[in-house]
Amino acid sequence: MAQPDDILDDEDYPACTMGRAAEIIGVSQDFLRRIGDLKLITPLRSAGGHRRYSRYQLRLAARARELCDQGTALDAACRIIILEDQLEEALRRNEQHRQH
Repeated sequence: MAQPDDILDDEDYPACTMGRAAEIIGVSQDFLRRIGDLKLITPLRSAGGHRRYSRYQLRLAARARELCDQGTALDAACRIIILEDQLEEALRRNEQHRQH
């Protein structure tokens, strides 16, 4: 079983409720539902069926809000973030291959 320190350090641990996540980012709960519908994030569900968000997902949601605040349509913002994430992962893998 994971220890409390492991959970606190795990950026993928779904620690935030939808309400708390929305409050942290400064968005509505509907915004979080919409970025879920657009496949930017897929929150984990608690045993009771409530959405739970990780720190990593909160960063993605905050980036979506930032782009929307700059005038980017939500669907385009989600696509941009997905592509940014894919590029970052490809660059990381490329660097790993160079080191071996």
